[in-house]
Amino acid sequence: MPSATHEALVELFKNRPRLAADMLHDALGHPVPAFTEARVDASDLTEIVPSNRCAEVIVVLLVREQQRPAMAIVVEVQLEVDPDKPYAWPVYVTQARARHRCPTRLLVVTIEPAMVRWCSRPIDTGHPGWALTPLVLGPKGVPVVTDAEQARAAPEVAVLSAMAHGQSNAGEAIGTAFLGALPALDEERRALYWDMVLSSMNEAARRTLEAMMKSGYEFQNELVRTYVAHGRREGREEGLREGLREGLREGLQAGLQAGQREGILKAKAHDVLAFLEARGLAVPVDLRQRVLASTDIDELDRWVRRAAVISDARELLATTGS
Repeated sequence: MPSATHEALVELFKNRPRLAADMLHDALGHPVPAFTEARVDASDLTEIVPSNRCAEVIVVLLVREQQRPAMAIVVEVQLEVDPDKPYAWPVYVTQARARHRCPTRLLVVTIEPAMVRWCSRPIDTGHPGWALTPLVLGPKGVPVVTDAEQARAAPEVAVLSAMAHGQSNAGEAIGTAFLGALPALDEERRALYWDMVLSSMNEAARRTLEAMMKSGYEFQNELVRTYVAHGRREGREEGLREGLREGLREGLQAGLQAGQREGILKAKAHDVLAFLEARGLAVPVDLRQRVLASTDIDELDRWVRRAAVISDARELLATTGS
């Protein structure tokens, strides 16, 4: 099931169709034809794709009165490894191209730094000379919007900026700039966008912004309430791990029993192996056994991050001291 973050990113591109073209041109430096209108097209590609699979957003750039398609952009949000996508993405591109009879681009959006490399890998379709290389917008490509005028002119870009950079030192400035865009938004977008900006901030920035609102802000969007609750649960789990590292075992006994800890260890070990296998890396038997035998949560966390960037599974242990 897609996360609230995933769904919010999709909404940004649906609510501002030209955002896809702006990011291609401004953030990625990719040529975009002159157009007079950007329109979200039906993303159901069921002619050749099973009914439960469709592109998330398809934006069509149109030219003048003739409404002639100049380019189609398939927008996909990717926050975690999905081994199905290298097979689905070429289908989305070719089907959109056939439908609109115009050049078509694949824009993959992620706010997870570890996913940029995975999303950027060329997809070998198996046909000679035909490899699809996704155009990837990662956190580094998203502009840092700290100017209120810029936020008012393009609120979706400001929200995207908050989601990508809200945990950085620029978080407070980004959130403050976005406050200036709130009055011009309709009620639905105002609630969703502000919730996403606020929930993306680091703790210090969030406290400042809440104070600026001069009231105890309650999350207005159910999707975001679910996301924030999930984030808080993850924060509590991280707090438990931090407590273990600091030796505060006595206060943690009630919240982290032996069975719970064992379950976390197994889940993380399987995450490491699944990540390697999803990237097409062969996992030797001895390495698999070593990962499954780990009893160190921090070690498994390091391996999860490392599994996203190594080119050979055996490199997983290279810097762990194991």
